[in-house]
Amino acid sequence: MSAPRPIIIGIVGDSAAGKTTVTQGLVNILGTERVTHVCSDDYHRYDRHERAEMGVSALHPQSNYLDIMQLHMERLHYGQPILKPVYDHSDGSLVRPEYVEPAEVVIVEGLLGFATPVLRGFYDVKVFLDPADELRELWKIKRDTAKRGYTVEQVRTSLAKRREDTAKSIMPQREFADIV
Repeated sequence: MSAPRPIIIGIVGDSAAGKTTVTQGLVNILGTERVTHVCSDDYHRYDRHERAEMGVSALHPQSNYLDIMQLHMERLHYGQPILKPVYDHSDGSLVRPEYVEPAEVVIVEGLLGFATPVLRGFYDVKVFLDPADELRELWKIKRDTAKRGYTVEQVRTSLAKRREDTAKSIMPQREFADIV
């Protein structure tokens, strides 16, 4: 038997736009017992090393299992549990999946949460974070040098390489948001 249908909130934006920070703030306000947090980055098709070898970024829909994410979103929408893949941001690896049961509120945050009409249909509220590029670059440098072991130059190079994917895959999702 399924639990009551949860409220599903989507928080989407480019890398280092503040998605995780906003999500953690909502979890703190609403309470951890009332919120299930799902990171759509967990649906990356390739780990960091594979993406580097292939010359692709995680921002491109083809680099993600959006079909599996859609199936999981449907299950969560109907109050059913999922066995979700897990992406470890600290080293860019794909690790053991985790069993996730939806709470009263499900917050899905990540890069491509509004990428397809099917995904967009599961959200009760869609939020797109779009800080100024200069601010986002500072946040990304601070985070990636402190938590992911990159140099400032590596982060800047990564941002430059991802600009096209950001323009093609991330920014068009802005138009589907209820809140920007």
